[in-house]
Amino acid sequence: MEDAAALDVAEAALCAGQAVVLPTDTVYGLAALPAFVGVLYALKGRPQAVPIAVLVESIEQARHIVEFSSVAERLSRTFWPGPLTLVLAGTDDRESTLGVRCPDHAFVRALARRVGPLSVTSANRHGESTASTATDAAGSLDGTVGLVVDGGVCAGVASTVVDARDESLTILREGLISTEQVTAAALR
Repeated sequence: MEDAAALDVAEAALCAGQAVVLPTDTVYGLAALPAFVGVLYALKGRPQAVPIAVLVESIEQARHIVEFSSVAERLSRTFWPGPLTLVLAGTDDRESTLGVRCPDHAFVRALARRVGPLSVTSANRHGESTASTATDAAGSLDGTVGLVVDGGVCAGVASTVVDARDESLTILREGLISTEQVTAAALR
């Protein structure tokens, strides 16, 4: 799904500071440019203390926003693009962390290639289950989004989230990729 017209409309909405509901390789996401991340918190009713991850189009794009540890290198080369979110130190502030993922979804990667990294969270109210259709995902939010990209039924499992700042590896959420798979890849 790399429809040029849909990419144009999504890019325009994001650049105007609007949120976009879009399909990913896991669940429907709610995306905004990082400068407008506040709109995601408002639409989800999400506490500010709960961070929002960033989707990138490639490992190279991720290197601009996070510092890769040696274990993060191994994990990203094994599981990206795919359902693995790596929590890493930010390039601007080594004390801060950022969850980053390269999704296995052509439309999302093409959009990130155009506009840069995308702040993305699941398209649902905080604490509620994620809808499997674009319309239901948009309808579950507290307000109106700038665009809804319908990618059909999207009923996947949320990504596995791993703190990969160093070799100790902490699994923060197990998703489609198991703890055993992460551990095996980290040892390669």
